[in-house]
Amino acid sequence: MQKATVDKAGLNPNAVLPFELRLSDIENAMQDVYDFFHDVNSLLLAKGLQRLDDMTRPAAMSGMISDMITGSLARFSRSLVPNTHFNGHPDLVVRGRYPNNAVAEGADGVEIKSTRKAGGAVDTHGARNQWMCVFVYEVDLITEPAADRRPMQFTEVYLGQVVEDDFRRNKRNTDKGTRTATLHKEGIAKLRGSWVYRTESMVQKQRAERAAARAAARVAAREAKSAAKAKKK
Repeated sequence: MQKATVDKAGLNPNAVLPFELRLSDIENAMQDVYDFFHDVNSLLLAKGLQRLDDMTRPAAMSGMISDMITGSLARFSRSLVPNTHFNGHPDLVVRGRYPNNAVAEGADGVEIKSTRKAGGAVDTHGARNQWMCVFVYEVDLITEPAADRRPMQFTEVYLGQVVEDDFRRNKRNTDKGTRTATLHKEGIAKLRGSWVYRTESMVQKQRAERAAARAAARVAAREAKSAAKAKKK
């Protein structure tokens, strides 16, 4: 079974990271997730079961990955630890800044999000002034047989400082559910300007492969046509 690895060339050496974070912290956290999925999926496939990627709902998958990234970054970071307040914000806080490293609404730390949406436009539970880190990932649910599917991989990581005015409030069609907010056009452009990691996605690879195949077919057709003309002469 193939194991995903971090594309080191995709890391942005010019990224400005807060709270003493390092590119290596981001890299190690992503590799931690890759290692976990490889180990778990290898065991599941050996038992004839579905991969975790296939059996987990998208929302649950994103939540699980966000929690894993939060835990891994806390291990590798020099100054950030998990926010021990239940449902506290942000997910990671500066060690010792708040009593027992717990705060319901804090400013000193990083909120972690993960999404399958390319570009990092992820829903949040409210518009806030915050350092926001979004991990974009993709899952291969198409390749058959399923045992040959590519492993889950991160394609983009953004880490930037945003403010309340960078968000739009999402309308609700009913009175049920929690109101959400998403970075608006200018807000998401601001976050994308603070990119940390970008690598070619499976969709991009497939487009490139199709384009290369079409180009090769055109070349072959021209060569065949030229050969046919030469033969007539």
